[in-house]
Amino acid sequence: MRRIQLADNFTFSQFIQGYWRLLDWDLTPVQLVNFAKQHIELGVTTIDHADIYGDYECEAVFGQALKLAPELRQQIELVTKCDIKLVSDKNPQRQIGHYDTSAAHILASVDASLTNLNTDYIDVLLLHRPDPLMNADEVAEAFNQLQQAGKVRHFGVSNFTPMQFDLLQSRLTGKLVTNQVEFNPMNMQCSADGTFEHLQMHKVAPMIWSCLAGGRIFGEDSAQANRVRATLTQIAEEVGAGIDQVIYAWVLKMPCNPLPIIGSGNIKRIQTAVESSAIKLTNEQWFRVWVASNGHNVP
Repeated sequence: MRRIQLADNFTFSQFIQGYWRLLDWDLTPVQLVNFAKQHIELGVTTIDHADIYGDYECEAVFGQALKLAPELRQQIELVTKCDIKLVSDKNPQRQIGHYDTSAAHILASVDASLTNLNTDYIDVLLLHRPDPLMNADEVAEAFNQLQQAGKVRHFGVSNFTPMQFDLLQSRLTGKLVTNQVEFNPMNMQCSADGTFEHLQMHKVAPMIWSCLAGGRIFGEDSAQANRVRATLTQIAEEVGAGIDQVIYAWVLKMPCNPLPIIGSGNIKRIQTAVESSAIKLTNEQWFRVWVASNGHNVP
């Protein structure tokens, strides 16, 4: 599998294993160790977490697996996120979900993630959502403290617009290494609003969440989903692959070095996704999906 360089002497696997549904997989710690070893063997070494996943439980479950097999830590790149505060039984004082990019919250979140993940450092910390109240100077100071303490090696963002990205980058001495965004045949906004062009200009590889549109492509009964599904089925027959593989190949065709996140706990589906990197769609095939999604031809 290709390795994508995000910073000097630092790379991600081209595909990333997402763990936001970890609790749904109902794995014992031993089974989770075996699962991690299997996707690492496939070359999927980058792992995506967030403090809030599984109602604040997924990080700790993964940390139990790392405690059983500490040697895995040197074989993976750990990504986690902070700044979303959920309404939860664990935080009954909160009246509504909101964002918090204060230095105090960032520092406390990282300490909690380090404990939960059973690790001494996080490879990449992302701000999970853009915060209208974000003070870029305060965030930069928190990032500096974390890096100097050896707790976080690199930083990035998630769901940021180009302007929001540039604002934070303007306060940092180091490079933001990624912007994790949604992109799939049902939601192509990032290819139309300047996000991908901005990242390509700055040579920043985006992580892509919800490549399969949360399953909507396969089961939703809407005009858009029906058009997209029919077109993907035709192209799948042309290239001799599954629909899901065509979707990953369609995402990978973007010239900004996208890094698709796989959300499945089924190792066969992960292998199938990895194999999609060998599929090379033509420009026309790519645009057939674009037309199906938009419901009209290109201008």
